[in-house]
Amino acid sequence: MLFFVFACLVPAFVISFLATALMRKLAPRWGLIDQPAQRKVHVTPTPLGGGVGIWMGVIIPIASAQLIAWIILKSGSTPAWIPRELAPHLEGVLYRSQQLWMVLGGGTILAVMGLLDDKLNISWKPRLIIQLLVAIGLVLGGVRGTLFVEQPWVGMALTVAWIIVLVNSLNFLDNMDGLTSGIGLIAAVLFAWIMLRYTGEPRWLVAGVLLVLAGAIAGFLCHNWPPAKIFMGDSGSYFIGLLLSTMTVLGTFYSGNSSAGASEGARHVILAPLCILAIPLYDFCTVMIIRLKEGRSPFHADKSHFSHRLVELGLSKRDTVLTIHLATLTTGVGGLILYEVSSWNAALLIILMILCVLSIVTILENVGRKNRNE
Repeated sequence: MLFFVFACLVPAFVISFLATALMRKLAPRWGLIDQPAQRKVHVTPTPLGGGVGIWMGVIIPIASAQLIAWIILKSGSTPAWIPRELAPHLEGVLYRSQQLWMVLGGGTILAVMGLLDDKLNISWKPRLIIQLLVAIGLVLGGVRGTLFVEQPWVGMALTVAWIIVLVNSLNFLDNMDGLTSGIGLIAAVLFAWIMLRYTGEPRWLVAGVLLVLAGAIAGFLCHNWPPAKIFMGDSGSYFIGLLLSTMTVLGTFYSGNSSAGASEGARHVILAPLCILAIPLYDFCTVMIIRLKEGRSPFHADKSHFSHRLVELGLSKRDTVLTIHLATLTTGVGGLILYEVSSWNAALLIILMILCVLSIVTILENVGRKNRNE
């Protein structure tokens, strides 16, 4: 398993690191520059397009892995360097390749749209329409959850909503150096750990995609850590959001063979994605509420985000980013603990703990906003 983890992480990291370094030089020539503005926190013009580095860090390793799997299967013999536990799953990699590339194709569409938005500042309406079309296309193509509900349309509708909300949640949070990239890295690693450790039989394909995504984000984060030398832009946040949302749908979180999955009560593990992604979802919901209460469009960019509200409390930008990363890790660990308990009562205590953490954050934020207004 260690070989598998490094084989996924290292190539993605190297490719993303180098591609992002290249984008730092090319972005200014292409006019991809994020200028300082009243609603933004950076004070110097910064290149955009780091999402291209993340995209390349994901696409190239996955395409290479599928090519290698195809060559091995064609040859009829498995090389000695392929781990024994992986060999039986090579055929499954090619079997699910159509669905995987459908997801990567949808992510590419959103990444291109995000890149055009970074350049041309496209209205939110056509962007939302394209997001909906991509989400619906993926659901019709088989990327959908059931949530243990017999009516298929319920799972389809909730999957579309999940994709749209998560794509925009990651995009909303991309307002400080290293913020969305750090959260995406934490979430991808935690989800991959679940796929390898807690689902009875390891889910190699989904875990592999998540680890490749983690490696690509880490390579970009080397350039994006405060003070950032490049931003991922909408292309990166859309791409990360789509991969995380679809992989959580394609990944099997419930397993009757796992320690926590030996009974019907173990279905509480389907709450794990909500725990791991609690912070982006919290930011998305609170920003929507604040903007609607103030009579503004929910898609009108401003400084009402979780990160901005922490800065109003007096935290530095770096401390704000680290605080949100730690909050994400805290709720994510709560998601992992769900797999160590076997009853809904214990699971509800974990959910209550996460809600308490978010409530404390809300109280502190309100104090900061009140002090600023006064």
